Amino acid sequence: MSRTLICVTGIRGIPGVIGGIEAHCEELLPRIAALAPELEIEVVGRRRFVDPKIVEFKGVAVKTLPSPAGINTEAVGATFLGVLYARKRRAAIVHIHAIGPALLAPLARALGLRVVITHHGADYERARWGSVAKLVLRLGERWGVSSANQIIAVAPSLAARLRTEFPSRADAIHYIPNGAAALEDSEPAEDILKRFGLDSKGYILGVGRLVPEKGFDYLIRAFRASGSDRKLALVGGPTHQSGFARDLLRQADDRVVFLGPQPRPVLRRLYEQADLFVLPSFHEGLAISALEAANCATPMLLSDIAANRDIGLPPGNYFPVGNERALAELLARPAQDFAYDVAEVTSRFNWDRIAEQTLAVYRKLLSSAAAVDA
Repeated sequence: MSRTLICVTGIRGIPGVIGGIEAHCEELLPRIAALAPELEIEVVGRRRFVDPKIVEFKGVAVKTLPSPAGINTEAVGATFLGVLYARKRRAAIVHIHAIGPALLAPLARALGLRVVITHHGADYERARWGSVAKLVLRLGERWGVSSANQIIAVAPSLAARLRTEFPSRADAIHYIPNGAAALEDSEPAEDILKRFGLDSKGYILGVGRLVPEKGFDYLIRAFRASGSDRKLALVGGPTHQSGFARDLLRQADDRVVFLGPQPRPVLRRLYEQADLFVLPSFHEGLAISALEAANCATPMLLSDIAANRDIGLPPGNYFPVGNERALAELLARPAQDFAYDVAEVTSRFNWDRIAEQTLAVYRKLLSSAAAVDA
């Protein structure tokens, strides 16, 4: 029996590709494939991030295509090829992730494809983008929301804003969050800590790309000012080489350590053994790193941006974004001051439920299309 094809594009690829959207798709898509064997799910990824020998991952087909390597052209160029590929494959739906790639939603509709977009956050608020790139991202948001058949927003505050700004599309906008992933097991924690020169509960952890909007520069300054006797361990690397990342890496010493990108099983151990997780971001969609930390029961401090407040921690777990002095004062306090109800948080960000909600969006679109065809 032939299956209905859904192509997923706008992402670098799966499995094991560093990035929040990639982690989202790696958790979500195999669950949808398991729930709906009548659907064929195919990720259209970028060849320089995924081994072309990988053609399947947990029931999800993986196709890699060439893509431009420039920071301003990679995502849109790769998605353009992804949309053409979906049309060639006669996909029933093309699912586009992020607002930069959503710039191609009108083209996909013009080619006769049904389109779902997932809005992972207002990327034009990221500090690394220049004025032209920010304009393109705003257009991607506008064109994507205006032309897609269905729109998914990963945070309630984001969904509410989109319904306000695009009232005619309000019924097509769905809040479906990221999930709190149960990270895979790995080698013993003591081996990982020894490799990085860390002690159990003797370090503060930050996880994210080395880009301005993550706020690691002011986190380092606040950490130094706090007088804490712990280390600060930062996991992640730059998406592209930048002066900001090089300046950040120069601040490494015996107390501020950069661990580089790490696979998810190693991340699990780092979350579990950290005394405190800190996310000082100026911008997020719905931070997967914070949800991963919650799944590992790590005490945490988050900046008070709307997307972080959407996670629903107690008020004392938030600090004014960018405020070094306030953050330094909080880092001087014991980590247990920033505990929270782990089960309450993780229950609201359950990947199995998220897969069911996303599948419902697919089925709604497919059934409406069938009704039109009939």
